[in-house]
Amino acid sequence: MIQLCPIADLAPGVVTRIARPDVPVPLALVKVGERVFCIDDTCSHETASLSDGWLDGHEIECPLHESRFDLRTGKPDCPPARRPIRTHVVQVVDGMVCVDATSLAPTAETAR
Repeated sequence: MIQLCPIADLAPGVVTRIARPDVPVPLALVKVGERVFCIDDTCSHETASLSDGWLDGHEIECPLHESRFDLRTGKPDCPPARRPIRTHVVQVVDGMVCVDATSLAPTAETAR
């Protein structure tokens, strides 16, 4: 497990970007209600940081071309994005938001 941040640091409806040497890919954390979602922070269509986009409920919109991704599934809702983004299971352990390190391993898609 990789500790990302204290849960107290996450404000509801605010996207928090995590980019550090011990995290293999940039991540975006979002607290919606009492649930925390973790996604790869890079749009699957072009290299854009989703944390620079807009949040609407359970969807995050890419700041470049307006594709929106579901935080729960990673699926895009419209072109130009056609491929989903990765989602990661979050656990809160002793007040820290954590993800499984194996789910963060870079893939051919995330290495571009």
